[in-house]
Amino acid sequence: MERTTPLCLFDFPKAILHIDGDCFFASCEIALNPKLRGLPVVTGGERGIASSMSYEAKAAGVVRGMSLRDIKKVCPNVIILASDYETYSIFSTRMFDIVRHYTPQVEEYSIDECFADLTGLQRPLGMPYEKIARQIKNNLDKELGITFSVGLAPTKVLAKVGSKWKKPSGLTIIPGNAAHLFLQNLPLEKVWGIGPATSAYLGKCGLKNTLEFAQKDEQWIKNHLTKPHFEIWQELRGISVYPVITAIKNNYRAISKTKTFTPASGDREFVFSQLSKNIENACIKARRHQLAAPKYIFFLKTQDFQYQGGQVKLDGATNIPQDIINSVRKYFDETFQTNVLYRATGITLAGLDHPPAQLNLFSRANAKKFEKIFESVDKLSEKFGKHTVFLGSSFSAIAETKNRDGRNAPAQRKTNLLKGESARKRIGIPLLKSMKLSEANATGYLR
Repeated sequence: MERTTPLCLFDFPKAILHIDGDCFFASCEIALNPKLRGLPVVTGGERGIASSMSYEAKAAGVVRGMSLRDIKKVCPNVIILASDYETYSIFSTRMFDIVRHYTPQVEEYSIDECFADLTGLQRPLGMPYEKIARQIKNNLDKELGITFSVGLAPTKVLAKVGSKWKKPSGLTIIPGNAAHLFLQNLPLEKVWGIGPATSAYLGKCGLKNTLEFAQKDEQWIKNHLTKPHFEIWQELRGISVYPVITAIKNNYRAISKTKTFTPASGDREFVFSQLSKNIENACIKARRHQLAAPKYIFFLKTQDFQYQGGQVKLDGATNIPQDIINSVRKYFDETFQTNVLYRATGITLAGLDHPPAQLNLFSRANAKKFEKIFESVDKLSEKFGKHTVFLGSSFSAIAETKNRDGRNAPAQRKTNLLKGESARKRIGIPLLKSMKLSEANATGYLR
């Protein structure tokens, strides 16, 4: 690599780790069934499209969102499994728990990735940041039976660059004073937070790579771009502006739920049922976080990827699915076109906030009635699984059990239950092994 001026004078003014699970859903399935190791594995059989795929499947040409029919054409020996999101979420929880043995400052960014702040832990753990990062990765790989790609850097954006640098199972260290060596050949669209439009705009400004963007002076960035891009520019220069957020997220501006179904359908009631199910799912999440929406956006997606829909304002904020379903039916009928095939529906609950305390007498009585009903529904779902009880308008979407091309097959875990077990009680995932204090100190675990 040619000599370039460092962007940061120090190696680790802060030490931020980004951990990313490799092919996470497929890897969880392989960890539970080692016989699948080395084989082309795809999850998403219940949806009819690829959700996650092993590297063997990727090498054969399988990409995310590919239909089962196309998957079998490019990879005849593929193993297609129904997704088991409950199991994946438990793998995810255990992943976060392992990282928290080293530092309490862990941000659960998504189901298969997290950030961890290691700043100041070299002396307590008796090892340099590089060794801490390596031990965290080794423990994750060993305890969960899947691999992780890890990046260590002085900022979150640079740590993200590191975790993507070598996949799968890579560990990339990016000291602040060596960041320029990693950025000089990195395309701008590969940077976390820089989308295609911004990347294209920067290209028109004459910038060929991420290093040229990072080397621009501050005033140029402020004159040409917005505040979020200025913050990314700072992070690429080794200046940490994005904190590791340890609080569990329980406040959302919006909640979106969408679902693709195959084959595409022109059946009005079936398509509406898919939308109704998405509305139920969005309301479940809103109730979980005690939020309500005063408006929503819905869409129907045609087979040729055209979007139709609109935004609707409600009379009051709600997290009750009937309120939204009763409202959306009129607009759905106006939007739905006969002789058109649809492949997806979606809903976004927008303007979310905590439900208002002051309601008129009728609204208060109505809200209390539904609050009690859905409190019971949510308890049943927690005990027996989501959609144990559901609305009649969602019946076609939820109860469809025709097994076309392997779709709608239950997750493997749910097909081999012991007497008296429910699918939610038995998940055979590797547990974190118990260790003596001497062993814990040797591995670097905090107690």
